[in-house]
Amino acid sequence: MTENKKLLAVIGQGYVGLPVAMRAVEQGYRVVGIDLDTRRIDSLNAGESFVDDISNEQVAAALAAGTYTATTDYSAATGFDYAVITVPTPLRESIPDLSFIESSGESLSGLLTKGATVVLESTTYPGTTEELLVPILEKGSGLVAGVDFHVGYSPERIDPGNKTWGFVETPKVVSGITPASLESVKGFYDSLVNTTVPVSTPKEAELTKLLENTFRHVNIALVNELAIFANQLGVNVWESIEAASTKPFGFMKFTPGPGVGGHCLPVDPSYLSWQVRRKLGQNFRFVELANDINDHMPNYVAQRLMLLLNGEGKAVRGSRIALVGLAYKKNSGDIRESPALRLIEILEEFGAEVLAVDDHVEAHRWPAGVEKVDLTAEMLAGIDAAVLITDHDEFELDLLNDTETLVLDTRNRLSREKVEML
Repeated sequence: MTENKKLLAVIGQGYVGLPVAMRAVEQGYRVVGIDLDTRRIDSLNAGESFVDDISNEQVAAALAAGTYTATTDYSAATGFDYAVITVPTPLRESIPDLSFIESSGESLSGLLTKGATVVLESTTYPGTTEELLVPILEKGSGLVAGVDFHVGYSPERIDPGNKTWGFVETPKVVSGITPASLESVKGFYDSLVNTTVPVSTPKEAELTKLLENTFRHVNIALVNELAIFANQLGVNVWESIEAASTKPFGFMKFTPGPGVGGHCLPVDPSYLSWQVRRKLGQNFRFVELANDINDHMPNYVAQRLMLLLNGEGKAVRGSRIALVGLAYKKNSGDIRESPALRLIEILEEFGAEVLAVDDHVEAHRWPAGVEKVDLTAEMLAGIDAAVLITDHDEFELDLLNDTETLVLDTRNRLSREKVEML
C-alpha cells in the first residue's frame, strides 16, 4: 500500500533530481518530483524522460504504480518525510545565484513537520546550508532545525552517460547540522546507494564537491594549454599523454578538448573562488587561471579551423561547417555551458553557416539558427569542414575518417592522415 511508504519530495527533476527520484521509487518511497518547468513536467507525466540515464519505461512504470508524481505544485509534497533540493545554482556576472535554493527553501518551509529531513544537493560555497537554507526553513516553519527537523548537505556526483559509476555505485558524501541530522541523512542515502561517506559538517561536504571539480578543472586546463603549445612545437600531445598514463603511480590521465561544459567545471570552481575573495579578500589564482584557459578553448578551436580552411584557399565566411556533437560530454544531451555553443557564436560572427549533429539534445534546447543534420556521407560531401566536438558512441566515426571533407578532431578519436588533431 503506497500510503505506508515514506514520502520523498525531490525539488528539481533534471540530470540530478530525476535519477534520485527514480532510484527512490525503486527502493520503496513515494516520490513527488517538483519542477517549475511546465514543459519538463508535461514530458514526465507523458512517460518521457529527457535524461539519458533514465529510460521512458522507468518513468512510465513509476507513474503507473502511483509511486511517482511529477508536478509544479509544492502542496503535493505536504507531510513529506524527506526532501532533496537539486535546483540549479548558476553564476550571474561571476556572482553565485542562489535564488533557486532560496525559493525552494521557502516553499518547503510551509510543509515542514517535526521529524522531517531536508537535504541540499545543489553545488554551492561552504556555509550555504547552515547560513542560508536553515534560517529560511526555520522562519517559514516556526520550527527549530536540528531539534524539530533535520537538515544536511550531500553533494551530487551524477556523471551523465557513465555506465560504470551511476547514482547507486558512486559513493555519496553525507553530512548534517547535528549528529542526529547526520544519522537521518545517512540513513536515507544508505537506502539508495551502495556506500555513504559521512563528514563532520555541511561545510566539509560543500567543500568536497568544489574540491573535486576544481581538481578536474585545473588539470584539464593544464592539458589544454599543453595541447596548444605542443601543436606549435610540432609534438603529438595525445601520444605523450598516452605514454605518461602508463606510469602506475604519480600520474592521472586528463585529455584536451574544445573546452569544458555542464554545470560542474565552468561554474563550480568559481563558487570557491568567489567565496575566498569575499571572505578572505584573496584571489584563488589556480581557479582563475584555469577559467581563462578553458574558457578560451573554443576560440582556439575556431583558430585551428580557420587555418585548416585557409590551407584549402577558403575563408570561414561563407563556409558550411558542421559540428559533430553539441553536448558537453559523450552520451549525454546536456548542453549547459557546452563549448559548442561558444564555438557556434564565434563561427557565426565570422560569417559561417553552422550545422550540427546530435540526437541527444532536446528540440527546445537546440541552438537557434543552427540546422540539425544527420552524420552521413552525403552531408559531409556538402560542407566545407566538420569539427568533432562530442564523440557519442552511436556516431559512425568512420564516415569522418573516409570523407574528403576537412575534419578537425578535438577528441583524438579519428585516424586518417587528413584529419587535423587538436
